[in-house]
Amino acid sequence: MDLKNDLSKLSVLFVMICFVVSSNASPPNLIVIMADDLGAKELGCYGHVDHQTPHLDRLADSGVLFETAYTCPVCHPTRFLIMTGQYGHRTGIYNFGGKRGGPPDRDQGIDTITRNVTFSEVLKASGYSTGIVGKWQLSGALPNLITECGFDEYCMWGYEQYYTDEDHVKAKKAGIRFRSRYWHPSIIQNGVWRPTSEVDYGPDIFTDYAIDFIERHKEQPFLLYFPMCLTHSPWNPTPDSIKEGMGPNENSKKKHFRANVEYMDKIVGRIVTTLENQGLRDNTIILFTADNGTGGDGKAEPNELGARVPLIVNGPGIVKKRSSTAELSDLSDVFPTLADFAGTEIPNGHIVDGVSLKPFLTGEAETTREWIYAYIADRRILRTKRWLLEDNSPLHWGHLFDCGENRDGRNYIEVTENNNPEVLEAKEFMNSLIEKLPVPVLEKEGAPNEKKES
Repeated sequence: MDLKNDLSKLSVLFVMICFVVSSNASPPNLIVIMADDLGAKELGCYGHVDHQTPHLDRLADSGVLFETAYTCPVCHPTRFLIMTGQYGHRTGIYNFGGKRGGPPDRDQGIDTITRNVTFSEVLKASGYSTGIVGKWQLSGALPNLITECGFDEYCMWGYEQYYTDEDHVKAKKAGIRFRSRYWHPSIIQNGVWRPTSEVDYGPDIFTDYAIDFIERHKEQPFLLYFPMCLTHSPWNPTPDSIKEGMGPNENSKKKHFRANVEYMDKIVGRIVTTLENQGLRDNTIILFTADNGTGGDGKAEPNELGARVPLIVNGPGIVKKRSSTAELSDLSDVFPTLADFAGTEIPNGHIVDGVSLKPFLTGEAETTREWIYAYIADRRILRTKRWLLEDNSPLHWGHLFDCGENRDGRNYIEVTENNNPEVLEAKEFMNSLIEKLPVPVLEKEGAPNEKKES
């Protein structure tokens, strides 16, 4: 037990409770949806010509689509980043436990999210009902798993390694199929294993629970956080694409990837329809993003392909219709943006690296921030509107690109060895950022997804 940390978090909650008691405003409902392993390039609204994503396309067209939004190229540090608003040099999380540049071992509790202030804690203390569905993939243990981070309730994919031998015995007797996130899924709902069968599809169970949460809390402000399992491998057929004679757990490379992307979009549509049916659409902000680049095509790579994710924000009557914007954002901005829309303040002592996007989203401002940042292991990725520095580490400087006004990786010009005045000025600016954004200093070169040497 960390008494100092517990007292600090109690003081945060006390300040937030005092704030909400003194406020009479009716804040908007907040829904944060984070797809798994989905680079921005996979959506129709970001230019994909084959994937049909009409629901997200409509949200983007009637709201705001950030052409360049970054997060960590692998999901574990992203899940810390989005929930705390803090970069890795504050949380200590740069990679998975046991991986290059990551903590020694996740099971040792070194990277526990409970040591950090999360957006769910702040909003809960401000009067919001808070729920989470989908994929946790952060540390913790039953019975306090997830609720200790400020969520009132949850329905989550259950990791076998998180639970005791006794839990395993009980779950197996109940017919739980460990580790499956799709067909016949392993699910824990509010601390209890939820029985499932071969005809149950995990993403549908999570979505049904999310819809039920919305309907049960429509009379009060709520926060719904939906870190999806889709579109992470294995790429199984979905309920819309499975055919006679096809096994539900069939996995053949990316044969089913398009179906997974399109089913993810369908789920977003179900959430929007629920809001409309419940009369909540005009007082609800939806923020859609992803945890890293596409699996097998960007994920875990220390470059823009690994870091660039979709970021779409929509809220009729609240969020100004801008459609596509060249303004920058990274997922450290989510925490302060949610707090700002909720009308609450960032707790004293909790440093947030991001900025609130609310002024830009509501039309009060026309810019967001000058630069954005992503990291994995000992590598940095830095971006301004024009310049991109990839694969920077203490062991090598990396590659600098002049992107011009391009945003999708095409027509970038490498200028690493160029020393004209504009490039030198860009290098100087990148170096000034590097000084403020420390990463692990490792002895030898290696790929970010390598296992840490024992």
